[in-house]
Amino acid sequence: MSSLMINLFLAGFAYIILIYFVAAMTKNSLKKGRGSNDDGDGGVENLSPPKIDLPPGVIWPSDSPRKRKPEPVDF
Repeated sequence: MSSLMINLFLAGFAYIILIYFVAAMTKNSLKKGRGSNDDGDGGVENLSPPKIDLPPGVIWPSDSPRKRKPEPVDF
């Protein structure tokens, strides 16, 4: 056999081995994740918004005093 055929055979064999290992690893990770809807973060979920300490004089728009609608002006 020529060296080109030997190189092609070895490259094809290495490709087949590589695909086998990737498929085996993917199959294992799929078995672990089956039945759980977990995203893998762990810990405790805290869905409350964070408490942010604002500098003096700064307020949130939701905490601002309510403005009255201006009365219509008659001409």
